[in-house]
Amino acid sequence: MDSDTQQPSAVRAVLFDLDGTLVDSAPDLAAALNRLLVEEGKAELPYAVIRDQVSNGGNALVELGFGVKLGEPNQPELRQRLLNLYQENVAEHSSIFTGLEELLKEFDRQPVPWGIVTNKPRIYTDLLLRELRINAAAVVCPEDLGVSKPDPAPLLLAARQLATPPEQCLYVGDHVRDIEAGRRAGMQTLVAGFGYIGIHEQPSSWGADFIANTVPELNAWIRQRIA
Repeated sequence: MDSDTQQPSAVRAVLFDLDGTLVDSAPDLAAALNRLLVEEGKAELPYAVIRDQVSNGGNALVELGFGVKLGEPNQPELRQRLLNLYQENVAEHSSIFTGLEELLKEFDRQPVPWGIVTNKPRIYTDLLLRELRINAAAVVCPEDLGVSKPDPAPLLLAARQLATPPEQCLYVGDHVRDIEAGRRAGMQTLVAGFGYIGIHEQPSSWGADFIANTVPELNAWIRQRIA
């Protein structure tokens, strides 16, 4: 690519959010929440309703299922029980989004360094990646720096681990905090529009460089940007 200053830098490394971007983990998280609801004598929730909240984490799922917010007395217990149920079956129905595995294989062949930056706690991240046999060159979780997205620090740490300047990194995510973190880190950003985006959310307002509504669209855009 030429050095036209109006053009963004070529992409030399790619970083992914995990849930709803690289891995379709909603089926197992939804199953865990519905198991907990049944244990508590409540009705299960439709999968589509739960899917929209998966990227917001365990606290959001507890609030969705029980109407219990962070800070209320029984919230920590419900959240921990939810996570325990999830840990028991972290990859029973989860999988890499169809079509992304081939892109990752292309990265390994070229090679293009790639990694994962997630707000998912390390214990569940490592277990999920091991079960799905995902081998990223960098995996950054909240415990590594004590901060989470939208703080850009985890993305900058991953860039250092991949030995790539932030401006030559692409961050892919399905939540506004992903795009905010990527932009604050000085990276190019891409919205995984097929991810866990609520019906009332407006990715077009997040300021990303591109919105890919399908995996093939995502793959094609990334291939064009790779140096």
